[in-house]
This record gives sequence, C-alpha cells and structure tokens, in this order.
Amino acid sequence: MTERLEFTTIEKEETLALYQQIREEIAPSLQEGDEERMRQDLMKMVETHQLPRNVFGLNPILLSFQTALLMVEEIGLRRDAVLAVLLRPGVETGLLTIDEVGSQYGLSVARILHGLQRIQELYQKNPVVESENFRNLLLSFAEDMRVILIMIADRVNLMRQIKEASDADAKREVSQEAAYLYAPLAHKLGLYKLKSELEDLSLKYLEHDAYYHIKEKLSETKKSRDAYIDRFIAPVSERLSEAGIKFHIKGRTKSIHSIWQKMKKQKCPFEGVYDLFAIRIIIDTPIEKEKMQCWQAFAIVTSMYQPNPKRLRDWLSVPKSNGYESLHITVLGPEQKWVEVQIRTERMDEVAERGVAAHWRYKGVKSESGLDEWLTNIRSMLETSDGMEAMDQFKMDLYEDEVFVFTPKGDLFKFPKGATVLDFAYHIHSKVGSSCTGARINGKVVTIRQALQSGDQVEIMTSANQKPKQDWLNIAQTSRARSKIRLALKETQVKEGLFAKEMLERKFKNRKLEMDDSIMQLLIRKLGFKEVSDFYRQVANGELDPAVIIEKYIELQQGDQPVTGNNVAESAANFVLENSKHSVATNQMADDVLVIDRNLKGIDYQLARCCQPIYGDKVFGFVTINGGIKIHREDCPNAPELKKRFGYRIVKAKWSGKGASQYAITLRIIGNDDIGIVNNLTNIISRDEKLILRSINIDSHDGLFSGNLTIMIDDNTRLEALLKKLRTVRGVKQVERL
Repeated sequence: MTERLEFTTIEKEETLALYQQIREEIAPSLQEGDEERMRQDLMKMVETHQLPRNVFGLNPILLSFQTALLMVEEIGLRRDAVLAVLLRPGVETGLLTIDEVGSQYGLSVARILHGLQRIQELYQKNPVVESENFRNLLLSFAEDMRVILIMIADRVNLMRQIKEASDADAKREVSQEAAYLYAPLAHKLGLYKLKSELEDLSLKYLEHDAYYHIKEKLSETKKSRDAYIDRFIAPVSERLSEAGIKFHIKGRTKSIHSIWQKMKKQKCPFEGVYDLFAIRIIIDTPIEKEKMQCWQAFAIVTSMYQPNPKRLRDWLSVPKSNGYESLHITVLGPEQKWVEVQIRTERMDEVAERGVAAHWRYKGVKSESGLDEWLTNIRSMLETSDGMEAMDQFKMDLYEDEVFVFTPKGDLFKFPKGATVLDFAYHIHSKVGSSCTGARINGKVVTIRQALQSGDQVEIMTSANQKPKQDWLNIAQTSRARSKIRLALKETQVKEGLFAKEMLERKFKNRKLEMDDSIMQLLIRKLGFKEVSDFYRQVANGELDPAVIIEKYIELQQGDQPVTGNNVAESAANFVLENSKHSVATNQMADDVLVIDRNLKGIDYQLARCCQPIYGDKVFGFVTINGGIKIHREDCPNAPELKKRFGYRIVKAKWSGKGASQYAITLRIIGNDDIGIVNNLTNIISRDEKLILRSINIDSHDGLFSGNLTIMIDDNTRLEALLKKLRTVRGVKQVERL
C-alpha cells in the first residue's frame, strides 16, 4: 500500500529552501496574488494528508518542488510551467480541478495540467513505451510543448531520487522508460545535459556493474585525462592562431553511457574505445571562406597527429540530407591515445546544436520531417529572449494527418486521419477484419464505421457469422484494408458457391436422385448461364428455387439421348429382347422380359447413373420419353417413384450369361482420419488386377474422413468380396454402395 503523506523534518526544511530558490528565480514572471493563492493551495494539500507517497515512498510535494527548480535552472521555464508542476499533485488526487486552476491562475496553466492529465491517461493503457509510435503519440497528446519539457525534467528528478530505493522492479521500469522514451525526447529538444544524465542514470540502475566499472576507470584517470586534453589542445591552438584562423576549442570526455555503447558495439574493453576523448574546433569565418578554413584546420590537425583514414567522415563536401555539415576525424594523439576531432564553423555548429536538426540524428535517433521542423521552431523559441512569452501562447499542431491508437495489450499503431474500426481490424489480421462486427473504443461499443482518434484504446469485436460485404470497400480508408476486403469478397463468393452446390446435392438426395455432372452442366447451359459460379451464386442468394432446378433436371435426365457403345455401361450387343419362342419357352413367362445378353442389336439403352447397376444385380428397365431404355437396380432410390408414376413404362429385365464388361460403381466410405488409412484402402483395390480405381474424393473433418470411390468392376459377386475386404481395414467404420 502507498504511504499517506506526513512531512518529515528534513522534507520540510528542503521544501522551504526550494520554495525560496524558485520564488527568487521566477519572481519577475509572477502575477499579483499568485504567491498567496499558491501558498494556500499547497497548505491545503499538506494539511488534508490525502496525498499518497509514490511507489518509492517519496514525498510528491517535495518532488514537485525539485522538478520545478530543475526546470527553471536547466530549461528556463517560468511561471506557468512552475505553477502547473506545483499544483499537479493536488489535481491528480482530486483536491483541485483543472477548471478551478484555470479560473485562479489562467488558462495557460490549466492547459499544461490538462496535457499532463491526458498523458497520464495514456500510461493507464499500459503502452509499449519502447515504440517510436508511442513517442510520437506522446508529442501529439501534449498540446503544449511545456508538457513534454516538464515530463523530461520530472523523470530526471525522479531518477536522481531513487538511487536508494528498494523496489527493484519499479526502479527498472522507470529506468527503461528513461532510456527508451525520455532520453531521445530530451535529445530531440537539444537538452543534451539532461539527455546524458538520463542515459547515465538508467545505465546505472539497469547495468550496475558496467556503469561502475566505467566510472571507476574514468575516476582513476580524471586528472591525467584533463591534463591530456590540455596537452592535445595547446599545440593545435598555437598552429591555428599562426595560420590566422579565428576559433575556439571545446574538449570533453564522452559520457559513461556513450562509452558503454561504444564498448558493446566494438566488442572491446574500456581501454579499447577509440574516441574516448572528443575535441571540437569551431571556426569563426565568413560563409564564403567556410570550407577553405575547415580544410585548413583539418590539414593542421592531421599534420600534427596521425589520422585513422577509416574514421574520416566528410560531411563538408557532401552534407547530410538534413543539412548537417562537419569534418570528423579520429587521430592518434600524445601517448598513442585516439581522439575524435570535429571541425566546423559557427554557422554549422549553430545548425548542429538546434537540438532537433542534424546532430541528434547523427547520433542515430530517427524522426520525420514534420517533427523536425516543429521541434526546431520550439528550440528557437527557447533560445530567443522572448521565448517564454512565445511558449505561453504556443499550442502544438503536430501529426494533424495521423492518428495513433492502442490495442488492449498496449501495442500502438499509426493510421491516416479518417481511418475506421474496420481499417484497424484488418491491420491486426485478415480473419479479424473479415469477422469484425464493431469495436469497444475506450469501453464504449461502436460500429465498424467509427473513425479512430489519437489515444483510443480499440478492442475489436468479431462474430463467426460475419462476412465481408461490398459496401465495406467504402468504409475502409486504407489501401491495405481495401485490398484484403476485395480478396475476402472473392473467397466468400467461392465459399457461397460451394455451399449452394452442397445444398443442392442434399436436395437431390432427399428426392432419391444422384446428381450427374454432365446433366447438370447441360441444365446450367439451358438456363442461360455461361459461368457455373453465377448459377450457384443465384442458388445461394435464393434467386433460383432448388425445387424448380430438380424438376428440370428430371426432365433432362429422362429425355437424355442414349449412350451406346463402349461407355460406362454395357454395350448394346449384351441386351436381348426375349421375344423368340426359345426365350418364352425357357422362361415360361407370359410377359416380355428384357434379357441382358451379348447378342442384342438395335436397342437403345443406358445403365442408369442414379444406381449404377452391374452384372448380377436385380434390375428392371424404364422406357424413356424418346424410346430409349434405362436399366435400374430394383433397390434404386428412384425405383418406387418410377413404378408408382410410370408403371406402364416399366419393363422386366434380367442378366443372361456371364458379364463380359466392367461397370462403374461408387462406394461411400467413412472412418477415422488415421495416418495411412486411405493408402490401405487403395492398396486393396490396386492389388486386384480386375478392379480399376477411376476416382477418389476424400474430405476430413473433426478426426473423421468420408469419401467416394468410383471403381470399375465385373459383377456383384466380386463387389461383395471387395466390400468385405474394405470393412476389415482398421479404422473403417462404414462402407456402402451408392
């Protein structure tokens, strides 16, 4: 639990001392009544004892005073920012409202507090702070640039105060945020001192051993290092002066964090870091003589000290794309130590030192052109005499064409302004987009059309019954989402076609009919469809009635032209109409009987596809409307209907002699979807020379498989033997003839 606020004696003394320092610093910017109102509000915060200590046990009021002084001394902020920081603990705990602050201290102070509050709300969404998107969202949410400056100062102060903190996890979290978020922001704003302090302190807490190893190495050699820099500079200064060049030289040791990064990158010990020392020669010269004098200084340095040609960086002849101009060279100085030397003019140095221009990107921090220009303007405001006055009126207008939104897990995505929930869903995954029904934005249910706003936390809602629709192309604003919708629409059309076909097949089976592809293709053409997909789409949409389709199919089936010769059925020579005296006498039957024999000619016939009779089956003949005869099995699914409605067209039939041809049959097999089971089934068929497997169609679902096997076979005796073999295969649950 967080500890409630009780000031210790030391905290009281430190707070009063800070109060006096801050008042002296910002006195000229204070307005009449500010100090009295502030004293009353601070006393209210202290006396209510409602302010909790933070996770580290630190006093929030004392922290706010420490941050305020840091802002004044290091950044140069004045009244509005200081008042906002001092009042912030009261606003966060509800002792003060932003409206009350606005009425007492002005809208500028209220605006800063509102920006701080919005950013606090962002943190409550558990963002991934390491992302560049979150850094940009933070900037766009701040409204007033001073909010970002306050946050940087606040984090620097917090990092200073937690060196003795015992909560290791909280310490690690704030240190990681300092390294990933606040240090790059400070660098962009040109707050190099604060940036280096944040980096060094985060390294101290995150990489304790590495930090103190480097610190000890630097401490051991501080005096000698300072003396070394002086020894390096002295002869260079003398030679430059002799050449008539106006200049000044800065010498420094790289920060602990910078040295550690070099050690990791170069995979070397402390002693192996090339450019432990950095020297900057800044020349004061007219613009027309800049390059000449820079190269002149370069020649003087390299004539005195051995250069490393691999470490030459010439951004003078060809400046960086961002305008950065400078000469960098690493030379071997006295005592064989490597020193980095940067040579530039006052103008070049001014450009490089603008905070958000060339120099920080040279360090490897990337940015966008709009952000560069904006932050450069802010830096200019801070550097001008009336900068604070301009800052008071400044309200940022950054990323007006972009929005940044969160997932429930804190991941952050960037979208163009106007992007909708549907764009977000398809950005996550195509399946999420295609099943999207809406979203919860900040806990409120919205439709797929809802436009996204920066800072929204979006949770997509889906349904298995949802399908992409044509008008979704008008809702989606990103090309990525629209292309995925088009693809999904095509896939949906294909699935609907397959669904319609399966539905039609079920309707056929309910009517005891087997769908023949050739007849169906003929029917589709007769109905005026050029594409099969169009036919099934109309079936799926309900534009075509399955009952009408079945009736037209039956008409076509019964009116089929006979197929004779060597086809899937027996040849005409094997059918004999028993009308001779021999036949009548032999069978002793008064009625005509169609005998399937090898010597009959002149009879149009066809074996029915619905039941696929083979030699040995009990059969009957059915006279079609064009005079041809179709042979059906007695147990054909269509037999009862044919005999009931068309009894006068039924002809008795039987097989005569031994079957001399092969017949096509279809077997339906259902079993466990085990590895190798289909292979075992096909092996049984292939081992029998008199069996031919014409086709196989297998579907698998939920651990079971079902499939149709079309086989060419001699007679029903061989069929029964085959069925017995197939039923013995392990995993087979059912085998039946269709």
